[in-house]
Amino acid sequence: MKTLLITGGNKGIGRMISKVMAESGWSVAIAARSYDQGVFYANELSDQTGQKVCFYQADVTSRQEIRSLVQEVKKDFGGVHALVHAVGPFLRERKLFTDHSAEEIEELIQGNFMSSLWLTHEMIPMMREELFGRLIYFGFGRVSEAPAWPDRSVYAAAKTGLVSFMKSIAVEEAVYGITANMVSPGDIIGEYKEMTREQVTNIFDEETPRGRPGSGEDVARIVHFLLQEPSDFITGSVLNATGGLDVIHPRSKKQITSIQ
Repeated sequence: MKTLLITGGNKGIGRMISKVMAESGWSVAIAARSYDQGVFYANELSDQTGQKVCFYQADVTSRQEIRSLVQEVKKDFGGVHALVHAVGPFLRERKLFTDHSAEEIEELIQGNFMSSLWLTHEMIPMMREELFGRLIYFGFGRVSEAPAWPDRSVYAAAKTGLVSFMKSIAVEEAVYGITANMVSPGDIIGEYKEMTREQVTNIFDEETPRGRPGSGEDVARIVHFLLQEPSDFITGSVLNATGGLDVIHPRSKKQITSIQ
């Protein structure tokens, strides 16, 4: 039986990933900041699936808390075979780079980039021992092109840097049976993050070429595929789940509004 450590696995897209993996027979360790919500969902999911599901309260922007988290999960489960890093701060408000506060810049870089490095640093030794490992990170559509993303410059910098890191890890760790990949969801927002594909099939979305909004299950199905043992030849890849929608506007909407 294999074990997944998933950050943010108690809500949003992470919640759907936890559900899909537990239903497929994996043990799941969920890490998040919200204790009450996390414990409740872990117990609920364990009851529903019969799998071992445990919750760990942790702030994954803290290197020390990451180290303690991984050690505790290893003690409880005997090892970890996969990491899905499904959390990362994102500012819905559009901002030019100079409008970001120093605190916002640090939060975006720590939460989206540095946390990925520290988690990976703690996870790889365990995976090397097993000669098996799966590392999944999250990006945005076209992230592998390192495009300009006006009004999202700090977030874009963190995620495009993460692509290069992911690809480097994929090469360095391939000999140990460890794969590293990135999944880039489209603009899946609000309640859709915790919905199934069937639940959104008949909802019309005029912006998405597919004609419907994306769901958490759309992303979870990709993650499930990547975590399987036969998926060992897929590494260093960025997989998009966008329904054909390009979320990047070629010009700054914030700047256009201010000029008008």
